[in-house]
Amino acid sequence: MANCFNLEYASLDHSKWRNLPPPPGFSSFAPNSKAPAKAQTAAATSSYASLKDKRAWDLAISPAKSLPMQAFMLYMSGGGVQIFSMGIVFMLLLSPFKNIAGMNAAFAPFAPTTANVKSLKVLPLQKIAYIACNLLTLAVGLWKCRSMGLLPTGTGDWLAFESRAMAPELSLQ
Repeated sequence: MANCFNLEYASLDHSKWRNLPPPPGFSSFAPNSKAPAKAQTAAATSSYASLKDKRAWDLAISPAKSLPMQAFMLYMSGGGVQIFSMGIVFMLLLSPFKNIAGMNAAFAPFAPTTANVKSLKVLPLQKIAYIACNLLTLAVGLWKCRSMGLLPTGTGDWLAFESRAMAPELSLQ
């Protein structure tokens, strides 16, 4: 007596399945061959290089991607000088310097294998964009410091350094 839950594959009609087209992305290339064609190797290498370049650009503009979140945090921290707002401003001012100091290490995985990673000639456009985005973050932090009154931008902030002339009433003697 045959079990009703067993399926006998030998009894299936294979003729209707043989005429189906292969699924999208299917390659009839045998996976067990040991010598891939040079064209496929070159295509894979160029694809890998373009992927590394794309990831380098993603890293280059990542500081700009975090600016809206940081601007919202600055807005929510308020305009007064409190410990919370000072902590956020300190973090915002310190992170660009950390990022620029570790720029070569950050771009090292994306550099070509034959290049010196610490050279500015390796991925120059991405590194310039990375520096520009970090300077933009620094500018937002300095703007917040100015709006909190922490930067000496007015004439009243420099009164201690001004010299006063002799009063005209006293100069007649």
